[in-house]
Amino acid sequence: MRVPPHRFGEPLEKAVEEILKVGYEYKGRTEGGYEGKLDKELGIVLAITEIRKVDDGSVIPGDGAAYHNTVFEALVFKPELQEILDGEVVEIVEFGAFVRFGPLDGLIHVSQLTDDYIVYDKKRMALVGKESSKALEVGNRVRARAVAISLNPERSKESKINFTMRQPGLGRFEWLEEERQGKKAPRKKEEGKEKKAKAKGAAA
Repeated sequence: MRVPPHRFGEPLEKAVEEILKVGYEYKGRTEGGYEGKLDKELGIVLAITEIRKVDDGSVIPGDGAAYHNTVFEALVFKPELQEILDGEVVEIVEFGAFVRFGPLDGLIHVSQLTDDYIVYDKKRMALVGKESSKALEVGNRVRARAVAISLNPERSKESKINFTMRQPGLGRFEWLEEERQGKKAPRKKEEGKEKKAKAKGAAA
């Protein structure tokens, strides 16, 4: 980690931690500033959590800064293929819904929302099932599975994560709750039948 001369008077670990987190520009490149960065292997760095070791520095002639080998811990997030994630719908477009999963956004294409035929309601800004009338709007919480991941650290905006909700246990939270309630209902009916049968038996 490069520590510039103007920070030599500061506590070394504090200076290194701030550089790791925020970074600074030096000769057209960024030194440190790892928080918020996207790495193809690690995913996105959420936070520098601990500085474990900072070695004595060495000065390179003609530079003037001190270079320290540093060991640190970081909290990262990298979605894995087929991983199930919970997120929030942040944008609805004609071809699908953009969903924020933690620090990253992904796309659920209209063909991957439900088995129903999906209609785009521009006035309502919603995607609506033609037969089921199930609607997906901004702010809805959903559970989806990652089916395609392409991370581009050089151009983070070109990174793509595609999700599906066309599998059991996936979908808008309210839909999942309705499904659970629907599964519980027959059990209640069966219990009612059992009670009636016992009552008739007792009367006989």
